[in-house]
Amino acid sequence: MPHDNTTQFVLQTIEAYERSAKECVARWNRRRHRRPPLLVEWLQCFPAGARLLDLGCGGGRDAGDLDRRGYRIVGLDRTSALLSAGRRRYPLLSLVRADLRDLPFQTMSFDGLWAAASLMHLPKPETRRILADLCKLVRPGGLFAATLTYGVKSRLVTDGWVPGRYFARWEKEELARAVCGAGWTILELKVVTNRERKGRWLNLLAQRQS
Repeated sequence: MPHDNTTQFVLQTIEAYERSAKECVARWNRRRHRRPPLLVEWLQCFPAGARLLDLGCGGGRDAGDLDRRGYRIVGLDRTSALLSAGRRRYPLLSLVRADLRDLPFQTMSFDGLWAAASLMHLPKPETRRILADLCKLVRPGGLFAATLTYGVKSRLVTDGWVPGRYFARWEKEELARAVCGAGWTILELKVVTNRERKGRWLNLLAQRQS
């Protein structure tokens, strides 16, 4: 059941992914999995066996890859259909159904957080609050990597692939203020074009200080 405080935009986005889950998984599976450059950069900071959390893991492709490479990975997503597909493909992987705004983990549970194209589906006030919650999830020195949509017009997209999703678009300075205000120290924040995905994105790498 959705949380009482779930906004209409978020509910519509979840429903869009539930409807399109088979199409999403089929599309992802047609492509050879390649680790995004930001993920590769983030992983260089962790030893084997580090405990990592994939926020918005979808069907679990990144999480499954990290599990095979010896990391202790947990994947989290709100979409039941995508998680079901992930559990079929990666039966031993720890995949959790939960809301980003109500994370079911204790403080300092992880060494690092990975959020690829997931926080962008939340309205900005929610994201600002969640950034502070995420900072508490990692141990001192823990690293957070995320990709978010770049731009100025946040809106519900009603056409294209997986219609009905909400996209929050951030400007660089705006996101920097939100991240620093949540207690993170920014190591890297840059606008990239057609890198991990088509279009213009913000790539973030941040650290929780001791």
